[in-house]
Amino acid sequence: MNTSATASPGRMQARRMARGSAVEGAARAGLTARGVIYLLVGVLALQIAFHDSKQQADRGGALAELAEKPFGAVLLWALGIGLVGMALWRLSEVLFGSAGPDGRKASKRLLSGVRLVFYSFVAYSVLSFAAGSGGSGSSDKQSKDVTARALEAPAGQWLVGAAGAGIVVAGVWIAARALLRKYHDKLKLGEMSPRTRKLVDVTGVGGGVARGAVFAAAGGFAVRAAVDYQPDKAKGLDDTLRSFAQTPLGPWLLVCVAAGFVLFGLFSFAMARWRRV
Repeated sequence: MNTSATASPGRMQARRMARGSAVEGAARAGLTARGVIYLLVGVLALQIAFHDSKQQADRGGALAELAEKPFGAVLLWALGIGLVGMALWRLSEVLFGSAGPDGRKASKRLLSGVRLVFYSFVAYSVLSFAAGSGGSGSSDKQSKDVTARALEAPAGQWLVGAAGAGIVVAGVWIAARALLRKYHDKLKLGEMSPRTRKLVDVTGVGGGVARGAVFAAAGGFAVRAAVDYQPDKAKGLDDTLRSFAQTPLGPWLLVCVAAGFVLFGLFSFAMARWRRV
């Protein structure tokens, strides 16, 4: 009797379970790390709104703030490792599909691929910062430098304009999905009490709308930089957030957006707890 044939399905099942547990752990670690960054950026933006702080309200500013805390170096390495987990989770979605009935569709895998590239870059920048190489500089300078190089390329104005328009569309899409509570499809709602579900909706809707608004604004600045052929008009996260304080509503619009970022950080923690992976 060939025992290897009967044992093979069991071994395959064990491998699938181990892979599933590893992917789930990586996803939850990554969502927690994302929550920490958004929470810190939101707090920094609130400081800018009330005190005209010179600190950067972006990933670099958040990491610098974290580095000043007790055990800051340990926290930075933990954050970077968590973001590596996020990237690995997205890689698994590209290779094997994501949770849900349409998780294996090409469009879903392509979106996971975009997220893989983004979170790989973020993880690298955080780990570089933790290692002391300053890998997470000002988002404003990075945006201007990238825009300047892109504008010098053939058809550069069109490329930058198209990228900016794409970011605007992505921002509107993010905000609309938050308003429609599309994230419900990814959550284990049955494990939540009615009160918890309401609190998660507050963080999901408020945080998603704020995040979408910032994306759309940053994309608008990129389009303006392309039209005027002036890379200095492109803005990173810090300058984009500060621009909300320069509207007729004054600092109060920035307060709302900053509070939304804090809410999105809390929403990320909720996703780390209840998201289906």
